[in-house]
Amino acid sequence: MPKKATLARCAFCELMAADATDLPTGRIVTVIADTSPVTPGHHLVVPIRHVTDYFEMTEQEVRQAHRVLRDLRERLRNDDPSIAGFNIGMNCGPAAGQTIPHAHIHLIPRRFGDTPDPRGGVRGVIPGEMSY
Repeated sequence: MPKKATLARCAFCELMAADATDLPTGRIVTVIADTSPVTPGHHLVVPIRHVTDYFEMTEQEVRQAHRVLRDLRERLRNDDPSIAGFNIGMNCGPAAGQTIPHAHIHLIPRRFGDTPDPRGGVRGVIPGEMSY
């Protein structure tokens, strides 16, 4: 299948193409607000290059994503002092819940009281495995 046809069906590639003038020069990852946020401030860090998941990202993309996550964390905390923690996660493949086949890292701000018992955090992706 031609690459152009593949990218035309990728929601993130389409979004970035529409906002191409807003993409920072020299950046190989960008930040997108999640359209179905788990909590207020939920964002995605997305490689600009179309790659399916984390395991296809280059070392440079991973390093820049790490820096962007740290910068975004600070910005969110400065803007909202109620944020007390974060979940960071990626879904790699349909079996793991990935619905858009373009790598993206979720940064989900957490606040005390946003769930009755947050222990186990990301373990909650499997029902019944959050508490241990």
